[in-house]
Amino acid sequence: MTDKGLWKETPLIYSDSLSEKVGADVYLKLENLHPSYSFKYRGVSHFVRKAEEERGSDVHLVIASGGNAGLAAACAAKTLNLKCTVFIPEGISKSTLEILQREGAEVIVGGRQYSDALDSAKHLVTKDPLKAVMVPAYDNPTLWEGHSSMIHEIHQQLGQEPDAIFCSVGGGGLLGGIIGGCEQVGWDHVPLVALETIGSNCFYESMSLNEGRFNNKSKTLDPGKTLVYNEVHSVYLSRFSSFTSKASGSLGASEPSAGVVRMAMDRKGEVKTISVPDELSMEALALFADDHKLLVELACSTTLVPAYHPELFDKLVPTKENEGRRVVVFIVCGGFKVDLKTALEYERLALQCQELKDEPWTIKYDDGQLFSFAK
Repeated sequence: MTDKGLWKETPLIYSDSLSEKVGADVYLKLENLHPSYSFKYRGVSHFVRKAEEERGSDVHLVIASGGNAGLAAACAAKTLNLKCTVFIPEGISKSTLEILQREGAEVIVGGRQYSDALDSAKHLVTKDPLKAVMVPAYDNPTLWEGHSSMIHEIHQQLGQEPDAIFCSVGGGGLLGGIIGGCEQVGWDHVPLVALETIGSNCFYESMSLNEGRFNNKSKTLDPGKTLVYNEVHSVYLSRFSSFTSKASGSLGASEPSAGVVRMAMDRKGEVKTISVPDELSMEALALFADDHKLLVELACSTTLVPAYHPELFDKLVPTKENEGRRVVVFIVCGGFKVDLKTALEYERLALQCQELKDEPWTIKYDDGQLFSFAK
């Protein structure tokens, strides 16, 4: 499935270095190789294709995003020769602005915060309801349908059922696609591990509020977070008003998709939600660049943290008696907000953290407990 040529099948590669490190067969799905450098291109281009089919070649694509969703929309629009307007908040870097303009998008500063840019984008759509269409960033079934294609590819490429699939999670668009894709190929019982950084972990916290989870009775939230109930999907959500993680540029959804939270709650197979400190993601980013000569965003390297820490990996994918070597897939979701200077700074901060603090690394596990392991 390539949505009529908008994207090409991405490689699934075997990682010798990571396989040796964790004692399992580790495969990497390289979603960073799409035209917009991230998995977002699958779902967004699928949405754009459908919008063109429904509204014609003069459809006007409108999106509020200074990140990967905006670039994906701009790339898809350029491929199909469609008009695209991207609303961004103030403070977006010059390099982000340039890459959006290079793809032919009209870029408009829509206010001080993302919510202001979103309001401006919605206003433009209301002025031209026949041709203008709002392109969603993560909370839309059509996006999930597009993202699910990566599981169909993995199913063909791997040739066997994995013991776990690892991914990062922000608003939940990628996870929604993985859940849907697994159901379609008969992998509905395969465990999924969804990782976030502490300080942008709205999915972890939202899952904890619902039935059978550790915070479902007290529903305790830290200051700056609001309890929200979604009646359509009958789930509670944690809404963040601010973020303390450096990965919030991609993982920092104010609240996750209620639909994906419900999908994760109802899924036959386990969905483990894990929150890690920024410094672990920074360390993984630098190590992955050394090992595989690829630069990815902090949001993406968060997925790879267990691959560099066997104690954590064994906690998440326990070995089973009388069964063969474990086989796992890590979704390398990519992201364009990274460069050599940023990677070197992250490496410095991660090393500094290890040198200044003697205590072990600590993550938040999905049963509400803390799990620690040596640095």
